[in-house]
Amino acid sequence: MTSSTRRPPHGNRGDLFDPQCPTRRLLDRIGTKWTSMTIKVLAEASPQEVRFAELQRRMAGVSQKMLSVTLQGLARDGLVSRRVEASVPPRVYYGLTPLGATLEEPLARLREWAEEHMAEVDRANQRSQERTADD
Repeated sequence: MTSSTRRPPHGNRGDLFDPQCPTRRLLDRIGTKWTSMTIKVLAEASPQEVRFAELQRRMAGVSQKMLSVTLQGLARDGLVSRRVEASVPPRVYYGLTPLGATLEEPLARLREWAEEHMAEVDRANQRSQERTADD
């Protein structure tokens, strides 16, 4: 569909095929493995909050910096709340906002699809590597 035949967006809804549409940036942010894991951990704890260290412990392989960047982005987007408890050292807690909670279901379906089809994707990758090696 060309830009001249595309339907205009409705209301505040974005248009993924418009290069200037912020929907693309949002999908870049919510489409990462770290975002998906963060949302899952926070959804499982909801309505309780989770401390930063607990999030990191439950997300094997995530660096402190990557988790921090992920949480900052999710908080900026209004998907995650951040609460600092005045103590030494300060305790920082995270929870899902109502908007963030709406993201758990679609991300859960995507995670399920990935887990269900990973073996097929691995086989396709292996075949592709074998064809490349033969060329």
